[in-house]
Amino acid sequence: MLEKDLKEIVAQNIFYLRTTAHMTQYELGEQINYSDKAISKWERADGMPDVYVLKSMSELFGVTVDYMLTEHSEQDKKIEKKPINTRGRTLVMNIVMSAIMCIALFVFVIIAVTLDKYIWQIFIYALPAIAIAGIACSGAWHRTFGVFLFISMLVWTTLLTIYFALGNYGTWMLFLLGIPVQVIVFLSFGVKINIRMSQKNNPILITAIEKIQKKSKKNDK
Repeated sequence: MLEKDLKEIVAQNIFYLRTTAHMTQYELGEQINYSDKAISKWERADGMPDVYVLKSMSELFGVTVDYMLTEHSEQDKKIEKKPINTRGRTLVMNIVMSAIMCIALFVFVIIAVTLDKYIWQIFIYALPAIAIAGIACSGAWHRTFGVFLFISMLVWTTLLTIYFALGNYGTWMLFLLGIPVQVIVFLSFGVKINIRMSQKNNPILITAIEKIQKKSKKNDK
C-alpha cells in the first residue's frame, strides 16, 4: 500500500469517527493535545498522525488502531465501531454525585451527634463539589454542553456557599457578581455548542464537508 493511500484511509477514518462523535476539530484537538490545524491537516491527508496519536484517538473513539489504518465501507463502519456506553457514563456520574452527598450526610450526622448542632448548610457546601465532579466527567467524555451546565452550576453554587458561610443574609447582592461571570461562560461556550449542535442536527452539513474534502483530494491528485 502506498503511503499516500494510507494517509487518505486514515484521513477518512478520522473524519468519520470525529463527525460521528459530533466533535469539532478543535474539540478533538483538545482531547489529544493537538491543534485544530493539525486535525484539519490529517483529515485532508496532507499528513498522518504518529502511532502514539493513533492509539490515543482509537481509545477515545472506542476502536482499535487497526481500525484507524484500514479502509471500510459504510456498512463496515456501522458494524465495527463500538457503541459508546452512555448508560454506563450516566451511572458513573450519578454514583460520584451520590457519594459526595453521602459524605455530606455523614459529616452532618457526626456533627449533630457529637456537637448537637444541625448544620444543614453542609449540603449546600457539597454542591460546588458536585459541580466540579460534573465538569470532570463531562470534560473526559467531551460533552461540551455538559461542561457548560456544570460550570454554570459551579459559579452559582460557589456564590451560594459564600453567602451562607458569611452568615450575613444581607449580602444578597453578592449574587450580582454571578451575572457577568455567567455571561462570560455563555460567550465562551456558545460558539462551541452552536457548532456541535449544527453538526449533530444537520447531516447535510456533514455531507457537504465530506464532498469538499473529496474534491480537495481529487484536485491534489
